[in-house]
Amino acid sequence: MTPVLELPDPRMEAWRWADMETLRAAAGSAPVISGIDPGSLFLDIDGPRLCFVDGAFEPAHSIPGKVQVTRLAPETAHPLGGLAAGEGWALSLDAAQAVSTVQIVHVGTGGENHVPARILLGEDAVASVVETYAGAGWANRMTGMVLARGARLMRAVRLLQDDGFVSIRDEAEIGEAASLVSVFLGAGGMGSRIDGALNVIGKGGFAEMGGALLTSGTQRQEAAVAVRHDALDGTSRQIWRAVAADQSTVSLAARAEVARGAQKTDGEQSLRGLLLKRTATVNLKPELEIFADDVKCAHGATVGELDARAMFYLQSRGLPEPRAKALLTHAFVADAIDRIGQDSVREAFAADAERWLEAAL
Repeated sequence: MTPVLELPDPRMEAWRWADMETLRAAAGSAPVISGIDPGSLFLDIDGPRLCFVDGAFEPAHSIPGKVQVTRLAPETAHPLGGLAAGEGWALSLDAAQAVSTVQIVHVGTGGENHVPARILLGEDAVASVVETYAGAGWANRMTGMVLARGARLMRAVRLLQDDGFVSIRDEAEIGEAASLVSVFLGAGGMGSRIDGALNVIGKGGFAEMGGALLTSGTQRQEAAVAVRHDALDGTSRQIWRAVAADQSTVSLAARAEVARGAQKTDGEQSLRGLLLKRTATVNLKPELEIFADDVKCAHGATVGELDARAMFYLQSRGLPEPRAKALLTHAFVADAIDRIGQDSVREAFAADAERWLEAAL
């Protein structure tokens, strides 16, 4: 007998916007022939490459380099992240080591697949990771990260699955003067939940997690991120953009917690939603919990439609309405994507967003 998949209850506050019905359907979906060439999903960048097909390592399309393929059992209480145990990947760098862009490609053909990951960076180590999701089924991922003093990690994750569901859980500890920047782009047809718990434990640590989620039809995507500051002079940024068309829904929840001793914390939450049709929905939930008295923390949350005056201006200059909408929407999304530091990666993400806009508008 197939075991029953136990999922979080949407009646719980933290999961009230989660699309568990789509997740369950994706987990039980029958395999299909994807026709996807995994090699075509890698960007033209030197560095290690790993490919996972239905959660299994595919050596034919991989060049692991310094990345180790190994079995992992994540230590987490997260209800979805805890399921992501088994064959996965690990990147461990000693002090002052660096690795060029690591690319991880995930291809699903139906059903459920789970891949755990672990990133450990020593003092002043530097790494960049780009992940791409394509295909169908339920892709469930858990990534644990530990950054020692002065370490820097840049992550860029693009969700391009045509169907199914992608759930991502990130848990990170960020040490003194260390920096973690994670940017996500949801530009596929799948449902999704991007879930993060970042803990700034060292003085002067920096944490950023944000991106853009683009939905159409009856699609639902969600991000729920919490950043905790436990040390002096910490900085965090949660910058999310949502674009919803048709009857689709995007939900964004961003939380910042500042502990009693975390003085001089600088935290920013910027949640903005754009409705391409009034039948679409964007849910925004910024939260601040502050126990220190010398901090600079701010949050903003807005939902609206395309600026009518800007539309009129562009059309008066001869641009047809669809092109004018595309230009304004692209500028709105670029606000989040432009935070990717590597030019070639940023350009690839912008191209993904442009393709989505051409289809949606």
